[in-house]
Amino acid sequence: QVQLAESGGGLVQAGGSLRLSCAASGRTLSSYVMGWFRQAPGKEREFVGGVSYSSGTTYYADSVKGRFTISRDNAKNTVYLQMISLKPEETAVYYCAAARVFSRSVRDFDSWGQGTQVTVSS
Repeated sequence: QVQLAESGGGLVQAGGSLRLSCAASGRTLSSYVMGWFRQAPGKEREFVGGVSYSSGTTYYADSVKGRFTISRDNAKNTVYLQMISLKPEETAVYYCAAARVFSRSVRDFDSWGQGTQVTVSS
């Protein structure tokens, strides 16, 4: 399995921006689909967006389209989640994960990072 570590979370005001990073070790990400998920207190973990690492094809939840962008740096074996126009209801722990298939389902992702807290104040 690939080991993943998120960073870049923090406190931001509503309307602000953050960029999260997901650094991978143990394996290159070229054969993986990388996903970003988030989980707010008392809620289920939900899909935010994903990228086929080899092709760069991205896909997003409808709620974040146009505001969140996923990118990757092959040399650094790292995936990024750029978030703009953040809303208070998007306060959550954000996780990156790796899968072997194109999916929006938590169950298809078998490697997870520890998560990074994003807090959006109103």
